[in-house]
Amino acid sequence: MRRPPWWPEGEAWPPDGQSAPPWVTNRGRFMRRVMLTMGGFLLVVIAMTTLLSLLLARALDFSAPGPGVVLLAFVLLVAGGVVWTGVRRAAIPIGNLIEAAERVEGGDYGARVPEWGPREMRGLSRAFNAMIARLEADADQRQRLLADVSHELRTPLSVIQGNLEGVLDGVYPADAQHLAPILDETRVLGRLIDDLRTLSLAEAGELPLHREPTDIGLLLRDVCAGFRPQADLAGVTLAVTASDELPSVDADPARTREVLANLLSNALRHTSRGGRVELSAQWSAGDQVAVSVADNGSGMPSEAVERIFDRFYRSPDSPGSGLGLPIAQQLVEAQGGSITARSEPGVGTTIRFTVPVESAYASPDAAPSR
Repeated sequence: MRRPPWWPEGEAWPPDGQSAPPWVTNRGRFMRRVMLTMGGFLLVVIAMTTLLSLLLARALDFSAPGPGVVLLAFVLLVAGGVVWTGVRRAAIPIGNLIEAAERVEGGDYGARVPEWGPREMRGLSRAFNAMIARLEADADQRQRLLADVSHELRTPLSVIQGNLEGVLDGVYPADAQHLAPILDETRVLGRLIDDLRTLSLAEAGELPLHREPTDIGLLLRDVCAGFRPQADLAGVTLAVTASDELPSVDADPARTREVLANLLSNALRHTSRGGRVELSAQWSAGDQVAVSVADNGSGMPSEAVERIFDRFYRSPDSPGSGLGLPIAQQLVEAQGGSITARSEPGVGTTIRFTVPVESAYASPDAAPSR
């Protein structure tokens, strides 16, 4: 229960104010086992010394091995074997940890420690391996992110640079026709930066949320009204299905609107003229409301469905940055919900996410009719 010297200043100890975390208990158990082992070794040494003194005192003839000398040799051999086994069981796992830590320090994140030895050492090895696996995943993700961001920034920067050089060299006149593409690409860069910032904050758990009781049906109809001109222009029918008896949800209206806008924009983009996009909401199991955005557009193969929530992944015919659905996933999960996708080529796509119900409606007795 003693406060560790490395524990952050200003944070309560123990963390929950009542009991120590598991790793403190494991550390104490391990230290007690070490002390008991060392005490056992000390007792063996004392017993060996005492026995040796007694045998030497009683032995009269050392020129030929007698029963006392044979017994002494046997006891020394057994005690040495016990000591060697104990030291080996304690030293080998520690040596493996030291070797693996040095490999990780050198940049080899593939190092793993065999789970061998006492229970506490096996637990330490599992924790070490899990930590290295997480570091390896973070390093790979960081490399992919840098490569993807570099790729996404290259195209708008090339357009901006090419047009500006043409204007400065006198190849293009400085008119609206040649300056407008530059402005459009700066807007693309701005959206990309905003998306990356939102995604990084959500993944770090630092995205500010302003949760409040929200009428999910009203929110769906409001978002649908904003996209109706775009749907009419594309010749796509846009519909909302939400019961007036749905309970209020505990959500951030602005962030939930952002999720719906991302999903609805993708649905309209992949639905041909004469198609249909429907937004619906219904009570779901587990005190949640399920919201679906379904279209009867081109659909996707199963291998694409498995990757649509990956950052920067997009189908060949998608003009987006590949950040819309990953951001939607992070925003939904940050509010305590989940999001899934179902699609079939030539049939359409349905993306479904859940939002927690407001606490006043969370009990079955208070639930309205479904």
